[in-house]
Amino acid sequence: MTASTAQTWFITGASSGFGRAFALQALSAGHNVVVTARDPARLAALSAQAPGRVLALALDVDQAGQVEAAAQAALSRFGRIDVLINNAGYGLVGAVEETPDQELRAVMDTNFFGAAAMIRAVLPAMRAQRSGAIVNISSMGGQLSFAGFGAYSASKFALEGLSEALAQEVAPFGIKVLIVEPGAFRTDFAGGALRHMPELEAYRDTSGNTRAFAHGMHGTQEGDPAKAAAAVARALADARTPLRLQLGGDAVDAVRTHAEQLLSDLREWEPLARDTRVSLPA
Repeated sequence: MTASTAQTWFITGASSGFGRAFALQALSAGHNVVVTARDPARLAALSAQAPGRVLALALDVDQAGQVEAAAQAALSRFGRIDVLINNAGYGLVGAVEETPDQELRAVMDTNFFGAAAMIRAVLPAMRAQRSGAIVNISSMGGQLSFAGFGAYSASKFALEGLSEALAQEVAPFGIKVLIVEPGAFRTDFAGGALRHMPELEAYRDTSGNTRAFAHGMHGTQEGDPAKAAAAVARALADARTPLRLQLGGDAVDAVRTHAEQLLSDLREWEPLARDTRVSLPA
């Protein structure tokens, strides 16, 4: 798969933000694009840009039957799927105690199980053509977490664990896996795509601060989704596509600090960690 070859990109959650930016990036490169959203009416503007190269589909990734039908529709229209971008998802802010079980399960259904279903739906075609790329949109919150983002990060941690194993499983078929870890970008994440849990006074100074930060950052984020999409396209075109790609200075700094702390703790507690072997008789 090269940058100069016409491809077919399949993008979930394409009506706004990153999803729309990925679609525009692919169209500008001359690719065919399958764009999906729960409300297909929100995809009309994308469809109008290149009617012959855009297939707009209604898709709720929580519904397994819809996932399989959308993948088949893409294959029927364009004959192949070269790039799957699992972008559909939403954020959730609230302390663990503030997050009801049904809300935790719902965010896992969309952010994790929905992406897993899409992966399974496209892999038979990618394996048959012995090429392709699966791009899973995670977050810097898929590498570390903050008070109030436990449920959201749990869904992204799960997606990253799945992706690491997947990368090893599909490499023999010429299929790449890319985990994208953005920081704060000017999307609708902090607006309509962020659900707030009922507040408990006990967590005002922890998850409450995160909640206030999330409210305040909407529309002020430094990241440009169009530049993020271009960066992902460049990483995919490279012969050495990384497993993980952080996007935004905030993501780079946070992931580096977290990794350095992990290594520091590992060094400090290594003697105790290693002193757990079964003692052999003298």
